[in-house]
Amino acid sequence: MKVWYRWCCLGVMLGLLTGCGGNGNEPDEAPDEPEPVVQEEAPEPEPEVEPFTEPVEIEFEASLGSDRRLMVAGESNLPDTTRLQIVVERELSGVRWQARTTLVDGRFQSGPFGPGSGLPDGGYTITVNLSEASVQPVEVRDRIGEQGEHLSGPLVGTSRHGLGQVASVSRRFLLGSEPRRTDDNVEVLGVE
Repeated sequence: MKVWYRWCCLGVMLGLLTGCGGNGNEPDEAPDEPEPVVQEEAPEPEPEVEPFTEPVEIEFEASLGSDRRLMVAGESNLPDTTRLQIVVERELSGVRWQARTTLVDGRFQSGPFGPGSGLPDGGYTITVNLSEASVQPVEVRDRIGEQGEHLSGPLVGTSRHGLGQVASVSRRFLLGSEPRRTDDNVEVLGVE
């Protein structure tokens, strides 16, 4: 009886196993099969930006328009989109006019500087400043360094606020319709 019981149990189990297979028209699926893992490609590393290694050069000229207001234009080897600040100061009174500009294709232009009535005759100092790296666009900061550490040359110095290195160049100009005699290193501008 034991043998017969074992054969019956085995037959029932085989019947149950074959009965679970469906009607034969369905595709075989493996239950609880893990879904394939899709590996994401790692983003390509951004190419390293080449640091600015040349000595900083900033050249500019000033012109006096028919309205007796100054225009300042120049060029620099600094990266494009670099932000510069132009300051025009009247030496006699200390009155200042300031403007911000941006390098485009290595060139900049700003102005007019002065009151609507025009600048009176006299001495003026024009200064072009490279602003601190913290206010520069990211692409410029990447080249000159987070603290301007890649800047070099005679125009480069430490920021007066301790925010790294900056660059600055100044020149003196005399305005007036008659050139004046002077021993100073100064340019004389006449009305155009």
